[in-house]
Amino acid sequence: MKILTASQFKQIDAYTIEHEPISSIDLMERAATALADQITARWSASTPVKVFAGPGNNGGDALALARLLSQRGRKVSVWLFNIKNSSTLSEECETNRKRLSECADVELNEVVTSFSPPQLDTDDLVIDGLFGIGLARPLNGGFAEVVKYINSSNSTVVSIDVPSGLMCEDNSYNVMNHIVKADVTYTFHRPKLAYFFADMYQYVGEWHVLDIGETEVIHDNDGNDLIPTPFSTTDEDYVTSRMRIRPRFAHKGTMGHVALVAGKRGMAGCAILSTRACLRCGAGKITVHTPYRNNSILQIAIPEAIVQLDKDGDSFTTTFDANGFDALGIGPGIGTSPETAQAFIEQLRLTRSPIVIDADGLNILGSHRGWIQQLPRQCILTPHKKELFGLISNTRNDYEELERTRELAVHQQIYIIIKGAYSAVCTPEGTCYFNTTGNPGMATAGSGDVLTGVILSLLGQGYSNEEACRMGVYIHGLAGDIAAERLGEDSVMASDIIDALPAAFMRLKRKAHE
Repeated sequence: MKILTASQFKQIDAYTIEHEPISSIDLMERAATALADQITARWSASTPVKVFAGPGNNGGDALALARLLSQRGRKVSVWLFNIKNSSTLSEECETNRKRLSECADVELNEVVTSFSPPQLDTDDLVIDGLFGIGLARPLNGGFAEVVKYINSSNSTVVSIDVPSGLMCEDNSYNVMNHIVKADVTYTFHRPKLAYFFADMYQYVGEWHVLDIGETEVIHDNDGNDLIPTPFSTTDEDYVTSRMRIRPRFAHKGTMGHVALVAGKRGMAGCAILSTRACLRCGAGKITVHTPYRNNSILQIAIPEAIVQLDKDGDSFTTTFDANGFDALGIGPGIGTSPETAQAFIEQLRLTRSPIVIDADGLNILGSHRGWIQQLPRQCILTPHKKELFGLISNTRNDYEELERTRELAVHQQIYIIIKGAYSAVCTPEGTCYFNTTGNPGMATAGSGDVLTGVILSLLGQGYSNEEACRMGVYIHGLAGDIAAERLGEDSVMASDIIDALPAAFMRLKRKAHE
């Protein structure tokens, strides 16, 4: 699914109105009906609804919603900020104001000169329809005070399309206290970019996309996309369309032989988790390079793995020829000692097969920033937030973090996966794909080691680097979701994600054959 900018959403609206064809007011009615369906299904008929409507089309949506909820037996009160007595209302907002004024059961308060705030109680459902995607600057003055008043209440807040005051993409220069903090946001057609950022969660809350029948894409006569975007999501259809059927005559030599450098003394668990995940995802063989004191641990824990022992008993210090392998994973639990750091960069220089770098490999790069310039093209980095800051330095917010990461990916021609609730795959072309699986239960030690094993396995089996990244984070997240279904989010451990990988693959393969 493409993620569009605010201006591109307006293009989609205009194109739908012209080519469906449908009038703007009827499209608004369609949106309000979808909203009413969600609200009546989720909140009881006894819940008082208090609607705050602005003068634009977002306010028009809110007024239409208020009318429909009243017709469905809900107690609705509305405050329409009609500062200049209709002269500033959009055409659609004015139409819905007139329609709502004919509903005897709705309390309609038009705020023209001054605003007397209503009592907002815990049991109330507040509908935020003040401003939508058309907002181009931070809220101030009276509207900022209304937002702060809503945020000070204990009511449940539902925002229409976008929380009022929030910019759809970059909020670097916004006034964050002047943004509605929604509990739920119902957005139309597609999510907005800001919804994928952790620092915007307190404003967006739980979000859902409502399909109101708008045009999916706009092409010219030659089939060229007229609304290009570097941002998209990775969904089930992408993964199932690329999953391969294991050949009838496959054997371990044809399913990929990968190498993994992992686990200093005391961190053998990292190597175990990555190795088990790799094998569970279908790799034919895996050779684990690890300090010789880890030998017994790995031989017992993973008898299926080949163990290649480093000359050092405690850490990775000795490079090896990895070019006979189909892919290399390096970093989980290897430590950051000077000897290990030197061996790490030398190993990267020696290796020509696809590479995925995680954990201490990333910490080494963060401590030796000049080495980033030596990264092999097309290699894959999988940092969490702290590891990422070592690569790009601290940033003001998640939007700037994403932009800097994309710039680094393009400059170095590498793949960078920012791990998180919506793990973002940044490519050498500057595109970014947000993952749509996973849950908070995966915030546990070793989860990243599992992801390294998943991606390494896919690389070894011949998937492209981009496919390995996008499919890897999706499958990893899906396995986490299955583990959470079985155990509850609080009880998920990294090994539980590995145990759920078979069910994830079976679910996807069933879907692929439907």
